[in-house]
Amino acid sequence: MTYQVLWSETAARELAKLDRSVARRILDRIDALREAPKRGLRRLVGVPYYRLRVGDYRVIVDLVEDKLLILVLKVGHRKSIY
Repeated sequence: MTYQVLWSETAARELAKLDRSVARRILDRIDALREAPKRGLRRLVGVPYYRLRVGDYRVIVDLVEDKLLILVLKVGHRKSIY
């Protein structure tokens, strides 16, 4: 079972603003989630979303398991993402 990854416009803009090396690491980690999405994700308290840690950066995702879909909602530095 391979999940499909969809990026929100906001997340795509935020990713484009980041340094290329950081953006590449984030893309690699998101790609690795396609095979085993629960691995590396942590559920956020009070909202139905998950977070992925990539160094000092966080990626907020929504996991739609019945449609095998990973929606990337936000990307940013850990001090400003929440």
